[in-house]
Amino acid sequence: MISLSFSEISDRLHNTQFPDVDIIVGIGTGGVVVSSLIAHQLSRPLHILKVSFRDDDNKIKYDSPVLLSEISAIKADKILLVDDVSVSGATLHFVKKLLDGYNVTTFVLKGNNADIVLFPEIKDCVKWPWKV
Repeated sequence: MISLSFSEISDRLHNTQFPDVDIIVGIGTGGVVVSSLIAHQLSRPLHILKVSFRDDDNKIKYDSPVLLSEISAIKADKILLVDDVSVSGATLHFVKKLLDGYNVTTFVLKGNNADIVLFPEIKDCVKWPWKV
């Protein structure tokens, strides 16, 4: 397991070229912290969608991702969809389908299947600084 410091993540975020978006949509629970950081950095509103696929021990809980919160009307055209990690891409794909009709760019800290991956070089599990 690799440990990343908050400073390493923050520095990488500040050096990332983000697309022009109207709103940040974070996938909860894993994407809450990083979507909050990005929303703050870009001065954009934040909307959290609670989606569950895995349990707290990262074991698969459902056969496919499940929406656990309502989607309120999102008044935006361009969305940055944010999660912490994407392994199979199932959660990102599921939420993108919910956001059909919007221009969606996907972002993850590490993994696959996203338009922007902050740490593409990291293949191992990561101990995030906010997971205590």
